[in-house]
Amino acid sequence: MAATGSNLSSESQPEVRTSAGVLRGGREAGRAVFRGVPFAEPPVGDLRFAAPQPVRGWDGVRPALAYGPPPPQSGVLAVSQDAAGDDWLTLNVWSPNLDPAAGLPVMVWIPGGGYAMGHSGLPEYDGGHLAASGTVVVTLNYRHGIEGFGQIDGAPANRGLLDQVAALEWVRDNIRAFGGDPDRVTVFGESAGGGSVASLLAMPRAAGLFRRAVAQSVPGTFFSPELAADLAAAFAAELGVAPTAAGMSTISPDLLPEAGDAVFAKMDQWRERWGRITHRPIPYAPVIDGDVLPTTPWQALAGGAARDVELLVGHTRDEHRLFSLIDGVLGQVTREQSEAALRVLAPGTDGARRYREAFPAATDEELYELVNADWLFRMPSVQLADAQIAGGGRAHLYELTWTAPGMGGALGACHGLDVPLVFGNLSSGQTAMLIGDPPSPEAAELSARIRGAWTSFAAHGDPGWPAYDAGGRLAQIFDAPSTVGAYPEETSRRLWEGHAFPALPLLAG
Repeated sequence: MAATGSNLSSESQPEVRTSAGVLRGGREAGRAVFRGVPFAEPPVGDLRFAAPQPVRGWDGVRPALAYGPPPPQSGVLAVSQDAAGDDWLTLNVWSPNLDPAAGLPVMVWIPGGGYAMGHSGLPEYDGGHLAASGTVVVTLNYRHGIEGFGQIDGAPANRGLLDQVAALEWVRDNIRAFGGDPDRVTVFGESAGGGSVASLLAMPRAAGLFRRAVAQSVPGTFFSPELAADLAAAFAAELGVAPTAAGMSTISPDLLPEAGDAVFAKMDQWRERWGRITHRPIPYAPVIDGDVLPTTPWQALAGGAARDVELLVGHTRDEHRLFSLIDGVLGQVTREQSEAALRVLAPGTDGARRYREAFPAATDEELYELVNADWLFRMPSVQLADAQIAGGGRAHLYELTWTAPGMGGALGACHGLDVPLVFGNLSSGQTAMLIGDPPSPEAAELSARIRGAWTSFAAHGDPGWPAYDAGGRLAQIFDAPSTVGAYPEETSRRLWEGHAFPALPLLAG
């Protein structure tokens, strides 16, 4: 049932009545903030590996001052010291006006992290700067890894995506109480968050839950059921259990991510079965299961599935530079590594030759980064725009080309650089490594421009530059200064023209 009625607010401790009960938040810089708001029951016990279930109501007033705990995930992630427990499915709301009649646009952020990690409580995702523009901002958690995306018997596919749908349903039913308009919801996300946005555009269960979508650095990796099931079987074997909901449920949620990490630490032995995902390594992705996610986003959009949703999509110029740093090959890529990347990732049977001919002056390192970036993020993003307009919808395209000054500019316009610029949190988390400390006036000006484009798009559907079309292929190029012109990566686009980004197959049974 939707939340109704006026809010119960004090100046410093605003209270809002939702469909499940009353929440008490706080105020920061004049804006109301509610953290750790449950949108579904904790997916543990009898609900482990199940679709998200509606949150039970509570009596009295529930404090909403601290972020909820992160879902179990790979890697080490700094979270609030208050974040403990299994109430993973929570969200956070920033609002400049709690009047239910305010009718403000709503922006719902889906964090990235390779579908393996991520948490809405990271400091770089603080929604205060975006909310200052007169927008209600929501950030959410969803299940990762095996919990959210493992293809296991006895469990629905794509549980992480179903969590996102549940959060959007909560927004539909409750956001008016926070001053938001449920008919003006924009979903936005980067990397796996961008892939999630693309998935939501293709999902029948998500239809009608948002009006606009911003997909930043969309990954082209979606799994066939056969590949996803084979991966799950390997994870289960690592744990010594059956690849079923019952078998996996005997393992503590905190231990599951270690199984995925352990399997991909030995990825060489899986190359003949799993192919390209061992090159980068990618253990998790949405599954084209035919039900929750019937087809790939490119196929769905080209068929008109999202023609009524306005789309803003784009990528950074140097998408792979950060991964080269992480992998320890930045500035050290050999011809052998370049040839291997071209052979595995370039489209078509003669893709390696075509890349070298298309970029005759490129070094081995430049070719290595180009083909990795094109396969994983750049070409999936631009082709999502192409699919949207082919299906009768509207799209705006952008590329971020501004070279971040951190590390002497070595990372260029790398993957993830757009996130602090969008949120305006230029000194939070790992951002200082990229942006510089303190951030320069140039960085602050670019961030303000990007934030203005995103919030204008959420409010009116117009980010400030012309819509993309197959004739002019105009794009906003974010730099210092920013310009509007022909899409800069036309050479790569032509190399990938006609490539459908199908669900990745299992190569050997």
